Amino acid sequence: MLVSADQVRQQILAILRLWGMPETLALPTAEAMVETDLMGVDSHGISMLMMYERLRQDGRIDLQAAPRILVDLPSLALVDGGANLGHPVAATAMDLACDKAGAGGMGAVAVRNSHHFGAAGHYARLAARRGMVALITSSARTVLMVPPRGAMPMLGSNPIAFAAPMTDGPPFVLDMATSTVAANKVKVYELNGKPVPPGWVTDERGTPVTDATAAMEVIFRRPGGGVTPLGGAEITGGHKGYGLGMMVQILSATLSGAAFAPLRDGPPRDGEPDDIGHFFLALDPRALRPEGGFEEDVAAMAAAMRASAPADPCRPVLVPGDPEEAEREQRLRIGIPIPETLAVLVRGICERCRAPYLLEG
Repeated sequence: MLVSADQVRQQILAILRLWGMPETLALPTAEAMVETDLMGVDSHGISMLMMYERLRQDGRIDLQAAPRILVDLPSLALVDGGANLGHPVAATAMDLACDKAGAGGMGAVAVRNSHHFGAAGHYARLAARRGMVALITSSARTVLMVPPRGAMPMLGSNPIAFAAPMTDGPPFVLDMATSTVAANKVKVYELNGKPVPPGWVTDERGTPVTDATAAMEVIFRRPGGGVTPLGGAEITGGHKGYGLGMMVQILSATLSGAAFAPLRDGPPRDGEPDDIGHFFLALDPRALRPEGGFEEDVAAMAAAMRASAPADPCRPVLVPGDPEEAEREQRLRIGIPIPETLAVLVRGICERCRAPYLLEG
């Protein structure tokens, strides 16, 4: 089923409103989720509503809490997310970092007491629209990445996003997990009945798990095994992904005073917020190059990459951000694909909160 972006947006808003989220917070949340679906990152858009419903039912999120600035320095700030979903505080923090960068060349904002904020690349794109270079990182509550030589998961997917504006087109955007794959992508494979590629998930003995349902069991319900770090096994560079994951944890959570999930006492309890941390850095290239030329140089570099000789003429060399932009154009034209399995789950949420069901193809 193909559904327009506006229908998906209105469906998310209808549910958030009946959950009690104020309009000023619901709008940036729905926008982040819809933009993520448009970019083809189906793991972080409307399919997250099921997890958000569980957080609400368990009393672990405060959907009415607005972000609060705790520390406000010329180039640095600390923001409390109020245990709400992470989208509103992330949009606020990215905007604040850009304001500071515009005033002094650089701005950094750390966030604590937050929850899942969707795709990090969305906030990097917000900064790029303002002409800023941006770096975003986030910790996670779900422990799923198994370190090299380990049998137990110790880190989340701990994403990194980076964006740089370019002339005559969309920005350069790198948006990646520091694990081989985000766990929610495995969820998408399960929803679509597809096997998981070998190397994404291993059990406690290091054996690859390719059945999507079994992989979800390993990641979310069994004590051992999980997602591999970026690079996979140690011999293929998994230690580098593991190191990046720890770096993200330090920047996002240790710096802001947010939690490190493995040191918390057991699984999340009713009423206990996730206390996820985020980090947002904005740099104004005009501060270093007042004569201009930065965006033109990035564009020239991207053009050189795209023009380089491909190994397969049918598969040209791309630049980070290209696949998402192409997918966005297509989905704006034909609609966002909603598998029937997801439609049934969203319909169930609508019935429970008495929201209208709007995802008609």
